Amino acid sequence: MKKGIYILPSIFTLGNMFCGFYAIIAVLSDHFQTAAVAILLAGVFDALDGRVARLTNSCSKFGVEFDSLADLVSFGLAPGILIYMWALKPFGRIGWLASFLFVVCGALRLARFNCQIHTSESRSFTGLPIPMAAGTISSFIILNHFLIGPNGRNPILIAILAYALAFLMVSTIRYRSFKQVNLKEKKPFHVLVMILLFLLVVAAEPRVMCFLIFFGYVVSGPTELILKHVRVFHPLAIAKKHGSRIMKGDKGEYR
Repeated sequence: MKKGIYILPSIFTLGNMFCGFYAIIAVLSDHFQTAAVAILLAGVFDALDGRVARLTNSCSKFGVEFDSLADLVSFGLAPGILIYMWALKPFGRIGWLASFLFVVCGALRLARFNCQIHTSESRSFTGLPIPMAAGTISSFIILNHFLIGPNGRNPILIAILAYALAFLMVSTIRYRSFKQVNLKEKKPFHVLVMILLFLLVVAAEPRVMCFLIFFGYVVSGPTELILKHVRVFHPLAIAKKHGSRIMKGDKGEYR
């Protein structure tokens, strides 16, 4: 701290925390759509602060801790209060316990990430990242308002979603981090065309596509885990494994 802190990434982290705090204020005023949008905007700041820190070589332990505290406010406390006030309040104790479970699992996810930040692989995350869990809840509320209306709330569905996201955050399921994607390198022309088409689809129905993107990422981890086990226990894979063992000699070399 005597040497100072990096200002540029910290500004984006402050923006992240401001959006989370504003979302809580909006929830208390019954402006649930505004709160959901603020949480999504906090996700944008959260993505930018890490990217800016890496590009400017301004990563620090202070930045990691400050970012975790901001994430707990924006992606733990804010969505927890949002789902309680939006749909789970009629359930009473069961409702706020479901909201608290989401918050505490998000805190545990952040604590585990900070402990593994220097040992975990950069290609994947252990457990669902808390910004993606918060984004799934926020985009679901926005989509629900778009399809059904402000009064079309399903408390049971949002409770199931909260429990499922809480479990995925503290699970050991691997999720892709996409940190290896380097946009500074040259790419084939069709990559630009595909990105353009994707942006056009998102712009056509942003409320629907936003939820599909978050939900697709949530189910990608369990899907890859299931496919991995299917490949391992596939009859051809088992036969190939046993066949290779038979072909090995006493010294472990193939005959």
